[in-house]
Amino acid sequence: MLMQNPIYIVGVGAIGMTVAVLLKQSGNAVMLLRGRQGSPPETGETSLTVECNDGTTRTATIPIRTLEQVDLLNGLILLTSKSYGNQALAERLKGKTGQSPLLLLQNGLGIEEPFLAAGFPEVFRCVLLATSQVQAPYTVRYKPVAASPVGVIRGHESRLGELVSQLSTPEFPFRAEQAIQQTIWGKVIINCVFNAICPLLGVDNGLFHRDATALALAGEIIDECVAVAAEAGVVLNRQEVEEGLLQVSRRSDGQLISTLVDIHHGRETEIDSLNLAVSGLAHRLGKPELARRTQLLGELIRLKAEMRRVR
Repeated sequence: MLMQNPIYIVGVGAIGMTVAVLLKQSGNAVMLLRGRQGSPPETGETSLTVECNDGTTRTATIPIRTLEQVDLLNGLILLTSKSYGNQALAERLKGKTGQSPLLLLQNGLGIEEPFLAAGFPEVFRCVLLATSQVQAPYTVRYKPVAASPVGVIRGHESRLGELVSQLSTPEFPFRAEQAIQQTIWGKVIINCVFNAICPLLGVDNGLFHRDATALALAGEIIDECVAVAAEAGVVLNRQEVEEGLLQVSRRSDGQLISTLVDIHHGRETEIDSLNLAVSGLAHRLGKPELARRTQLLGELIRLKAEMRRVR
């Protein structure tokens, strides 16, 4: 049974540490794995702390290793690392996972493709409806929004309930979702707004419920992305997408979107799997005009990140 197997979490970032602490406190065997190639080997265990939205804290001691230190990942594998590294990660995981299921807790459009192409037998995707931000080394602040849906990309629907049951905790709930592609698209569109507009303005996630002009601009991006999704055969309710954006904005008021944090630290961003993935799809569909603003914002974010890295 899946419940008897350990959980390997690839990515020692804000979400990875949050999930690790909460799952460990729920009685699971958990190991964190550094997803970056060339990370130095580690031994022992590390104390991690999650500051929850209700003012309480959760602490657990978790072993942290590199992928190269573990020969076989026999259990559930959660990917919380940045999606731009998925091609290399698929190659590094190949031969280590056997029949173990992969669950991607990552943002972006088409980010599962490297794992499908590499022949991983079970691939699931989760649309995260929560935010987490690093406050200090091995300390994160966590804010839930709603239960995060999980769906099948490759594998059996019968596994969903088992997987969701193992992952869910009172502080970080998950739920099974049959129509996962619609849910993925809805979150991608919301992220196209947050990960472009907030970093360009240098503001927190609460902008859109506080400022009508910003919300109107967000609405233009939503309209474009909904049109591209429709061309790709995914029908979305535009009003529901905007309501979802406002819900995230209210519940993560004061927190910085990950792209803004990455730019501040001179790191690569995930904009290629968000705005630029949507505009790229529009081009492949022969409708580049559908995503003009979405593409422009993505290109500005890419340029801003590159300029920061070369300073």
